[in-house]
Amino acid sequence: QVQLVESGGGLVQPGGSLRLSCAASGFDFSVYGMSWYRQAPGKEREFVAFITAVDGITNAAHSVRGRFTISRDNSKNTVYLQMNRLKPDDTAVYYCNAKGPRATSYWGQGTQVTVSS
Repeated sequence: QVQLVESGGGLVQPGGSLRLSCAASGFDFSVYGMSWYRQAPGKEREFVAFITAVDGITNAAHSVRGRFTISRDNSKNTVYLQMNRLKPDDTAVYYCNAKGPRATSYWGQGTQVTVSS
């Protein structure tokens, strides 16, 4: 069955770094665009970053541009989110999303990122 499993979240001090991973299985990862979203307490889920399936073209939300980098390794069926210079406002549950043919969309279960001193 389809699975997206996020990992790498945790507690980090402001200014610190984390790298999130999302391991995919059960579908053809190489033809799916991959995204990261996040949801802070009391807020709606918001887009963070996206990477295309083949060309690896990326896009990121203005709030994280220059600090976060999305990448993928199609040989490992994994997408990453490198997060640098973290701020308390980055505190949220981070979700991995896959979008593919025929508007199929899959979500992971999320991983908690807490930025606090």
